[in-house]
Amino acid sequence: MPKKRKHSAPKRMGRERAQREAPGQKERRSPPVKEAEVTHYINIIRTFLRKSGQKPISPKELAVRCGGRGSYAFTEALHRMEAQGEIARKHNGYVLSAAVGMIRGTVCSVNRTFGFVRPENGGDDLYVAGKDLKGALPGDLVLVQPMGRSPRGDSPEGSVVTVITESTMPVSGALVVDDTGVIRFLPDTLCRQPLFITNAADCGAVPGDKVLATVVNRGRRHSDHEVRVDAVLGSSDTAKACSKAIVAVSGAPTVFSDAALRDAEAMNAAGILEEEPANRLDLRNSGDVIFTIDGADTKDIDDAISIARTEKGYRLGVHIADVSHYVLPDSPLDADAFARGTSVYYADQVIPMLPKALSNGICSLFPQVDRLALSALMELDEKGEIVTYRFEKTVIRSVVQGVYREVNAIFREEADDSILAKYADVLPSLYTLRELLQVRLAARKQRGAPTLETEESAFCLDAEGVCCGIVPRTRAEAEELIEECMLLANEAAARFARSRNLPFVYRVHELPPEEKVTRLTESLDLLGIAHPVMEKPSPKDYSAVLASVAEHPLKPVVHHLVLRAMAKAAYSPEPLGHFGLALKDYAHFTSPIRRYPDLTVHRMITSAIRGEKLPHAMKMVADAAEQSTRTELRAQNIERDCEERYHAEFMQGHIGEEFDGVISGLTDSGIYVMLANTVEGMISMSELPCGNYDYDGYFTLTEVRSGKKYRFGDAMRVRCIRSDVNSGHIDFAMAE
Repeated sequence: MPKKRKHSAPKRMGRERAQREAPGQKERRSPPVKEAEVTHYINIIRTFLRKSGQKPISPKELAVRCGGRGSYAFTEALHRMEAQGEIARKHNGYVLSAAVGMIRGTVCSVNRTFGFVRPENGGDDLYVAGKDLKGALPGDLVLVQPMGRSPRGDSPEGSVVTVITESTMPVSGALVVDDTGVIRFLPDTLCRQPLFITNAADCGAVPGDKVLATVVNRGRRHSDHEVRVDAVLGSSDTAKACSKAIVAVSGAPTVFSDAALRDAEAMNAAGILEEEPANRLDLRNSGDVIFTIDGADTKDIDDAISIARTEKGYRLGVHIADVSHYVLPDSPLDADAFARGTSVYYADQVIPMLPKALSNGICSLFPQVDRLALSALMELDEKGEIVTYRFEKTVIRSVVQGVYREVNAIFREEADDSILAKYADVLPSLYTLRELLQVRLAARKQRGAPTLETEESAFCLDAEGVCCGIVPRTRAEAEELIEECMLLANEAAARFARSRNLPFVYRVHELPPEEKVTRLTESLDLLGIAHPVMEKPSPKDYSAVLASVAEHPLKPVVHHLVLRAMAKAAYSPEPLGHFGLALKDYAHFTSPIRRYPDLTVHRMITSAIRGEKLPHAMKMVADAAEQSTRTELRAQNIERDCEERYHAEFMQGHIGEEFDGVISGLTDSGIYVMLANTVEGMISMSELPCGNYDYDGYFTLTEVRSGKKYRFGDAMRVRCIRSDVNSGHIDFAMAE
């Protein structure tokens, strides 16, 4: 249970609020005004303040200049403009917000010491210190005054001037008991002080519970807010309850509309209409064997493969579930899919983009049943490069539902008779794919695409959903060969679109920002790692750096540095290329069951091959690209935050035990260490040997007197001393 904290009663908010809350107090009402008069004054005020520029004009002078003295319509116009953030108070006067550089934006995140605001008209998110948030909450529409750069210099900084529209998004936290014995709400992110609960007596929660709440009375600061508890999720000491809270406050939709569910159920029940195969290329008896390979538990199977050797190389078919046949633009299913943007996966849970009747039903490419697909049919040369391609609406029938683990056993010659019997019809295809994989890996190396190693983990949960084991996710040949087939289909889709100048959603990964490249080269120089001149780095330059440390002890350090020196991948209506893959053309085509950009790509390709034009196609792809980038980031944040809670839950059962790990991060506050099972914890400065420590800002922490250095990537044995599921924080100490 969180530590008890002293907390005084929240301060009330001035005379206006006191009057509003006083029993029997009559509310003062202004006389009714005509909308035409209000609009008239808004236009006059706007024109006058535009002429005055950055000079503040007092309310009295403004009333005189605009002919509004004593006019209720003028007062109403002034209040509306201020409420909408069009004008702002400055030095006891009014100015147009835009004239002094103020911008409107949405609070996208808040923690206990700072937050970020996303500008309405685009641009980088603004860092806002806690004291400058004015009590704003995630989802609030606010007016912000930019103030230069943040303390770390990696983002612009601003200060909230006013909250324009208050969000109704829930906040999460745990119930605690303060020093006076009163139950209060300790928010996960807003502040360090427990908040007053308006319905503490009948909310149905007890101390230690994880809850969702609504801020019902706002204060000037986060610590002055009052909340109403709306939902009890379970114990704050369980990853399951904490993950529910993370999803709830993220804004990710978790319930489909009734109309979407009805449509999905009807489509699944109807199956493939009898006349539909006649309108498509029928690949059920084409001679090429079609099959799928996925994880053992996968139910939303959206890609299938066929391959054959030819005189000049390979004939590869990548057959993707034709989700666009079922999910039509502007339908209830489309609205829900757009809002979600992507499926979200954490622990043993899935928040699907589409209802299960589609994702696990009529759209999923199960074996021995007919399914509709959009197929990328490619001819490859001996080097595995695309020579020709075409896209066709098809009907297919997969012969085998392959599993990565089983295919890898075949390649290692460890498969038993039952596995060999299952794959008897596709064994030749598997070995052809294996051959293509080697060719493609050589081609990737030739074009200079950097290969970065990242750590992912899988969770083992008991019957109660408690994490009882963590294992790193492994990738072997089966996973790699499917990935290469998907890359080829994605490249072909982007080529198809660009060659026809189609409205499209591209997957883009732009050149690394100049400041990141500079920091990378400085870091490599400090480590003594040779590198090419990288004024305008190419993928080959990054690959050369990675190759130079393939057998070097600093390999994990350099991989981390190169990864941080990359731009973030995103979706765009413009074909900006993909730096990380060293490809000019790239899109996401292969997962329309779980990614909205892929669904949009399918719609554009379908309209092109049928000679049709989609109405408002340019707006459709622009909206899809923006929403898909935003929802992808939301999903990544959910998955990361939930993973931290399951890590902490697992480590609660290992307090006092010792582990081997490597230093994965360094700050002024301490050392981060990652264990072999991907769990990461922190050794705070107070747990280090006594001394005076200096952090170089890069990857070395030095004890000044002894000269002892702790560097990124160094091996270290640690002992787990604390693990808090509610926050996801794990504390280590150096093993003795």
